[in-house]
Amino acid sequence: MRAIVFDDRLEFRTDYPVPQRKENEALIRVTHSGICNTDLEITKGYMKFRGILGHEFVGVIEQCDQKNAIGNRVVGEINIGCGVCSFCRNNNSSHCSHRSVLGIKDKDGVFADYIILPLANLHTVPDHISDEEAVFTEPLAAAFEIFEQVNIKSSDRVCVLGDGKLGLLVSQALAASNCDLTVIGHYEEKLAILGKLGIKTSLSFSYEEHEFDIVVECTGSRSGIDTALNIVRPKGKIILKTTVAEKDSFNLNRIVINEISLIGSRCGPFKPAIQAIKSGAIDLLPLISKIYSLDDGLKALKYASEKGVIKVILKMS
Repeated sequence: MRAIVFDDRLEFRTDYPVPQRKENEALIRVTHSGICNTDLEITKGYMKFRGILGHEFVGVIEQCDQKNAIGNRVVGEINIGCGVCSFCRNNNSSHCSHRSVLGIKDKDGVFADYIILPLANLHTVPDHISDEEAVFTEPLAAAFEIFEQVNIKSSDRVCVLGDGKLGLLVSQALAASNCDLTVIGHYEEKLAILGKLGIKTSLSFSYEEHEFDIVVECTGSRSGIDTALNIVRPKGKIILKTTVAEKDSFNLNRIVINEISLIGSRCGPFKPAIQAIKSGAIDLLPLISKIYSLDDGLKALKYASEKGVIKVILKMS
């Protein structure tokens, strides 16, 4: 099969072996996949991953033990736990210490014609959701994870830092809570997408100290946490979404002195994400910068790394 493989360098291959499924797994023909900042960070050394990149996808089940599921259009959760540890037994496989993660850790990803995932990881896509919309399910689920971690009230002053792919999704998800939301970014054309939806935006990162109750850091930059610490109020909360390959340190004193709650936030629930897409509550198509064929995947990854680009999608056929 065709695949985009990373092993110290990116390579497009046409001779990669089709994966072989085991019991309770499905062979899925990928139709579309999305390029994420995590994919780009992996090429810089993040997670020391080697293999097929990619974890955002929509596809069709071609083989599985449940015959009535064959032909279903699906999206999939990316963490595969061991199934026996205390985390897995408590439906928290995303934190299983023996887990593999699609396209990120010990598991070939979705920039390929075929993938294998456990049936338990799959969610059927409603008919009237397009493939281009469905490919956003995984990152949108990460946005909805915030609601699993923090109770956001309508009176809360909330700031989203960053107008990249995830920042735009998080902003739309948070807007539904009717909080006092401000999104701060670098690109007028990106923020305009949110402005059309009635979401307050700003091109300035220079806000008053202690202005916000909750700050969601989606900058994709090491400096984002410093900005968040500058603008969150004492006893406020920072939701940290950024992961980068580079290591850095920052001053922890402000977290202690101001009693800030710093919350890491990663994968999230698929069901509310799918429902939000189905209901039209999230406007996704304006976020697509360009669609490439898988054959042009190396060009697509290069384009996705350029400043100002939002979502780049790979179309397999």
